[in-house]
Amino acid sequence: MNLRSLRPVLCLLAGSVLATGLSAQTPAPQLEFPAPSPAASFKQRVGITDISVEYSRPSLKGRKAFGPGGLEPYGSVWRTGANSATKITFSTDVKFGGKDVPAGTYALYSIPGESEWTVILNGAPGWGSYAYDASKDVARVTVKPITLHNPMETFALGFSNLRPTAATFYLAWERARVPVELEVDVVGALVPKVEAVMASDAAKKPWFAAAMFYFENNLDLDKALAWMDAGLAENPNAFWMVYRKGLLLAKKGDKTGAKSAANKSKELALASQQPQPLKDEYVRLNDALLATLN
Repeated sequence: MNLRSLRPVLCLLAGSVLATGLSAQTPAPQLEFPAPSPAASFKQRVGITDISVEYSRPSLKGRKAFGPGGLEPYGSVWRTGANSATKITFSTDVKFGGKDVPAGTYALYSIPGESEWTVILNGAPGWGSYAYDASKDVARVTVKPITLHNPMETFALGFSNLRPTAATFYLAWERARVPVELEVDVVGALVPKVEAVMASDAAKKPWFAAAMFYFENNLDLDKALAWMDAGLAENPNAFWMVYRKGLLLAKKGDKTGAKSAANKSKELALASQQPQPLKDEYVRLNDALLATLN
């Protein structure tokens, strides 16, 4: 067989080798499909505590969430979400449903019930309820669920009733909303730092913020007043500070001083170059304060 007669065979072999090489070099198409229970994360600050939550959000899709015939039967440990167990991280120590919980990251589990739930913080985050180890529980809280008038299609976690020292953490799905009270020790954590800064020789101090923190938390009002006066010495036309000095004096029982501060605040507000709505607001606030002092 000569070379001319072999040419068709060689061409066929070359084409086959080329096609095989191209096939080996071409990557498989990258496809991304929607997750049945999408991942979610959020952060919330309560006082000076940063809280982060990572979880997956299942939806009902025509199914029942809890109880007989539901996705999660009563009395069984639930990962409180989908996929990996929900993770919650606290930057400081907290009280979770009245239980002391050190700063750290925890898995959130729960045990649904018709009239009572158990909400659990566990020290070993893992894959769903399969990794749950009760010996690693850090806190167990018994909570009565609230019945929602409008059902929630998609599972949700969140915070409500935010205050400087507390908030309500909740989980909600279908017609159940399960609240857990969360408390943080802002005063215990912050007061030593405030005292240190205010006693230091720092060129600029947070006079107003420190005074308001002591005022709002019913701490040393004499110190709060001294700090407020120091702040006003640096900014004597700050009518919003003068108004709050009036609030502070009223709390101390000094009605005469409070009236004087309220009238001074109104005078400064009206004489300022601030927008008229802001002036009007401080006139209203000071009038309301004066009405309480008669």
